[in-house]
Amino acid sequence: MAAAQPESRDGAAQSAKPASETDPLSRFTCPVCLEVFEKPVQVPCGHVFCSACLQECLKPKKPVCGVCRSALAPGVRAAELERQIESIETSCHGCRKDFVLSKIRAHVASCSKYQSYIMEGVKATTKDASLQQRNVPNRYTFPCPYCPEKNFDQEGLVEHCKLTHSTDTKFVPYVPRCPGETPATAVPTSWSISSAATAFPTTLLWIMMLTKMT
Repeated sequence: MAAAQPESRDGAAQSAKPASETDPLSRFTCPVCLEVFEKPVQVPCGHVFCSACLQECLKPKKPVCGVCRSALAPGVRAAELERQIESIETSCHGCRKDFVLSKIRAHVASCSKYQSYIMEGVKATTKDASLQQRNVPNRYTFPCPYCPEKNFDQEGLVEHCKLTHSTDTKFVPYVPRCPGETPATAVPTSWSISSAATAFPTTLLWIMMLTKMT
């Protein structure tokens, strides 16, 4: 891909971050829709948006730039950046055909091979996130107040008490006014763990955090 020159503040080019080595299209990508610019417009802070995206960003009473959070105002046409988008070519990640940047947006919307490429990326990302989640230990663990079992996470403690100790009659002291409770929803000054697990799982967890957390 041909290199493009930085833009000036008068709308001749984009003054946002320079193109990265890993994503050479980043400087041609709108920070709102994350697509190649359509009718790029440069705002006073120097960032560039698609014309339609900018109009949406200007709708609030006090609009701010989505990149730097400075006050947002109507901009000027980024003519040089638009010229580059009309001349620089890139390849579709799906079918590998070459298109100028101004045409790639419409192409990928209908390219079945590109859609498959995106879905494979989503599946891989979801799988990695699932593996990472399983490998992360519980930040907070709780012991069972009835038996020696411990190291339950929040949902696990509630489920254990409901399934294993539903008929137990042991009571534990209640810590008044847990976060989110009102006088109408507060439980009595003592409450069966099995009952609390069923009716007030949040209360049960706060009791454990304040009195039994390991």
